[in-house]
Amino acid sequence: MKFYIATDHAGIDLKDYTVELLKEKGHEIIDLGPFSKDRVDYPDYAVKVSQAVLQDSDAQGILICGSGIGMSMAANRHVGIRAALCHDAYTATVARGHNDANVLCFGERIVGKGVTESILDAWIAGDFDGGRHIQRVAKIEAIQPA
Repeated sequence: MKFYIATDHAGIDLKDYTVELLKEKGHEIIDLGPFSKDRVDYPDYAVKVSQAVLQDSDAQGILICGSGIGMSMAANRHVGIRAALCHDAYTATVARGHNDANVLCFGERIVGKGVTESILDAWIAGDFDGGRHIQRVAKIEAIQPA
């Protein structure tokens, strides 16, 4: 699987861990930064990953910040992005299966390395269930900005 990944300054350590873990598992990773703990604004990196995923439909995105909340909010402003804030393997499984999520968000201040690995494993193993969920995802995609 191919992943575009980015963070803000509050998620650098977990991003670096996630990049290495996914590479060890044989996945292709495109790290869109940042590469230091200097303060940056998370929306800038949510845009980078969202645009990359929209241009590369075979890829998934990963966004990390302190809580994951800001990244998920910023990413979901993009039509075609279904960013899911996941705190455990169950939420990652449901996000993929029911919501056809294409961007995974989590927070370095919320989840540790062990939980991160279980979230990633669930995300990677997950596929969109289709069926009754197709109509619901289509309704999400049809929402127009107010």
